[in-house]
Amino acid sequence: MAESRTSADGGMETSYGFREVADGEKQGLVNEVFHKVAKRYDVMNDVMSMGMHRAWKDAMISALNPRKDPAYKVLDVAGGTGDIAFRIVEASNRLAHATVLDINGSMLAVGAERAERKKLSDNLTFVEANAEELPFEPNSFDAYTIAFGIRNVPHIDVALKEAYRVLKRGGRLLVLEFSEVDLPLLDRVYDAWSFNAIPKFGKAITGDAEPYQYLVESIRKFPNQQDFATMIREAGFSRVNFTNYTGGIAALHSGWKL
Repeated sequence: MAESRTSADGGMETSYGFREVADGEKQGLVNEVFHKVAKRYDVMNDVMSMGMHRAWKDAMISALNPRKDPAYKVLDVAGGTGDIAFRIVEASNRLAHATVLDINGSMLAVGAERAERKKLSDNLTFVEANAEELPFEPNSFDAYTIAFGIRNVPHIDVALKEAYRVLKRGGRLLVLEFSEVDLPLLDRVYDAWSFNAIPKFGKAITGDAEPYQYLVESIRKFPNQQDFATMIREAGFSRVNFTNYTGGIAALHSGWKL
């Protein structure tokens, strides 16, 4: 794509897709996107990933391997609809506790309703707050997860430092995000799908193509795997690595607070 990615030095804070906005303006614009798509968010992920997000999320939970322990506490950020938190609780034999934090109340409402249907409410807490200013004491959680949400946070460096602060010593950060495709042929196919098909599907599903156009563009602006790994290290994390999924369409980043 002609639009270049941001780097480890920053740039996402003023990038609303391919559009440059003032620092401080992005959060409101992103909030509006997710108010629009909240009720169709999982359908949206199916469209954007061609259904692969389910396998990637399952792989994320396998990598986390949550303890089967009532004392095990996970913070899932930008996880309003509960997709990751539900998987974590189920993988712990319904023993772990997950706090689902999202800045968007519409997304949280969908998640709370789903939790009731799945009879998981006792294992979950839903909190409306900003990833850049977490309302928790230091050393509160065993793990911090965020799936397909970090690129929508304006100041990613601030959010990563907050993740480090609230994790216990020995705690783990896992970030699943769309990334840079590393196979030339797949890259071209994926670009054609993203820019030609996804906004049209979005319009058919929700009646509005604009949120999907933003989401596709935001993927192309997000730092590549190496640059994002650098950002995680700069936030204080150790043993930082990443695993590409489906040729780099998505990547799982891992770091530890040691």
